[in-house]
Amino acid sequence: MKFKNTLPLALALALLLGAGPASAQVSTPPAGDYIYEGGSGALRVKADGRFDITTIGANAHTCALDGTIVRGKAKLADSGCVVSFAVNADKVAVSTNGDEQCRDNCGMRATFEGTYTRPTPACTDKAVASSRKSFKRQYDAKDYSTALATLSPVLSECEKTLDWITKGWIRNDIALTQFKLNDRAACLKTLQPLAEDAARTDDGIKENYPPADAEIFLPVVRAARTNLKLCRG
Repeated sequence: MKFKNTLPLALALALLLGAGPASAQVSTPPAGDYIYEGGSGALRVKADGRFDITTIGANAHTCALDGTIVRGKAKLADSGCVVSFAVNADKVAVSTNGDEQCRDNCGMRATFEGTYTRPTPACTDKAVASSRKSFKRQYDAKDYSTALATLSPVLSECEKTLDWITKGWIRNDIALTQFKLNDRAACLKTLQPLAEDAARTDDGIKENYPPADAEIFLPVVRAARTNLKLCRG
């Protein structure tokens, strides 16, 4: 195959190989912990290629599986299911060969296929828990400016990897702190993603969410209602 002289050699080679430097490659992910889309699960990979995945879907349905990754693929034991891992920078795309037995690892409303992201140091579960603990200590001491400076980065930097309930509680905590600092406009802006659900009744939440989801979400919604009322003044 010949390329026109105007086509750079490096680009020609990339086209021939079918991948540029930013393309995902099917391979064993580096050892570590990765967070599933929306913070709803985790992929853990060990140095020897052993892995486990746990995810949670709607109505508390879950997936759980484990195995060993060899050259980017893992055949699950006693199953026709093959799981593939495509690595691209800090993300791992997990897919399957479509075998029906892949569903044996999941409840009806859960899946493990999708993108897993290696969190930044500030966004690991341990780091987020530590930041929230520091925030509470500062808030209880009425050091509201420091408390806000502690918790706000967790929401802005970790939003893509926080689970929806944790994110809701953090929004409530930040908004109430902004209220304490007499910044009602910022409080309302922080709570805006919760405002639509906060306008619903408890029964309305139960009608719009599966039972298990509604149960864990209602306390978040009730707190948002209270905080919205405060900030609207």
